[in-house]
Amino acid sequence: MSFEVTIEPLGQTIEVEEDQTILDAALRAGIYLPHACCHGLCATCKIDVLDGEVDHGEASSFALMDFERDENKCLACCAIPESDLVIEAEIEEDPDSRNLPVQDYQCTVSRIEDLTPTIKGIWLKIEDAEGIDFQAGQYINLNLPDDIGSRAFSIASIPEQSGEIELNIRKVPGGVGTAYIHDELKEGDAISFSGPYGRFFVKKSADMPMIFMAGGSGLSSPRSMIVELLEEGCELPITLVYGQRTREELYYHDEFLALAEKYSNFTYIPALSDAGDDGEWKGEVGFVHEAAQRAFNGDFSGNKAYLCGPPLMIDACINTLMQGRLFERDIYTEKFISAADAQQVRSPLFKNI
Repeated sequence: MSFEVTIEPLGQTIEVEEDQTILDAALRAGIYLPHACCHGLCATCKIDVLDGEVDHGEASSFALMDFERDENKCLACCAIPESDLVIEAEIEEDPDSRNLPVQDYQCTVSRIEDLTPTIKGIWLKIEDAEGIDFQAGQYINLNLPDDIGSRAFSIASIPEQSGEIELNIRKVPGGVGTAYIHDELKEGDAISFSGPYGRFFVKKSADMPMIFMAGGSGLSSPRSMIVELLEEGCELPITLVYGQRTREELYYHDEFLALAEKYSNFTYIPALSDAGDDGEWKGEVGFVHEAAQRAFNGDFSGNKAYLCGPPLMIDACINTLMQGRLFERDIYTEKFISAADAQQVRSPLFKNI
């Protein structure tokens, strides 16, 4: 059994299958509804039910209070229709979004490489001959066995290589999903994923210089975005400030050095927060935001900034950028929020960051 859900102010009607959430059905129809944690905890996906009934599922009583339920509000990531619906959501037009529908893909693990002592490169060969259509910067949800569930990972390869995608996955201490990928996943294994997800992509229509700031395995999205831009012939200034703790954790270093040599508009600034006694290291020492501040003399005005990395790094970079005359409308970041930290989501007043 399925129900029809009309989404205002778009006026579009989608079909929602039994036990399917409103959010999942919308994304699979190519309609983006604002969301973040997908666990019913952060309230980013709160919408108004103008007509019809829903099952609120596992929506937190803190994210969706009793009086809000009485006012016919729900969380799209948890809500399952119990009748045909009319809903209203805050949907913003984005001239750079292709609004690609989410689909399911079957694939084979074609290659696994140790990129650093804690990060593996995983290549997935897609069975569908057409591959996956995505925008550089987007991510997928990888389905893992044994009731582990799905995990979100950014695509590190470029859209032109749609038949085989690359993921860069760091082993998270205590993380069941990343432990499985690092310790048990093998070349030749069959696996599936859904995607593409996310609104993290280059705002090409802005036609402005770009600063990419990344830390750890957060390099995935910027790598995809930067390589695509350069191969497309973008002539705008592009700067990548990438931080790791030690030299052995700094991956794709030689690739970015080569790109900087090949393209005069691309600048690569690697930084180590713990260079130690490495006398051979001639690059920046310190954190990403510190290296960026030095490179731009504290003035980031006139740029678009794209941030990927650990939450503390992102917060430090946002503060530095804002102090350097760059504000919310020009700062973008993709955040993967687990159930454990969904309560700490940044205020919805910060729509981009």
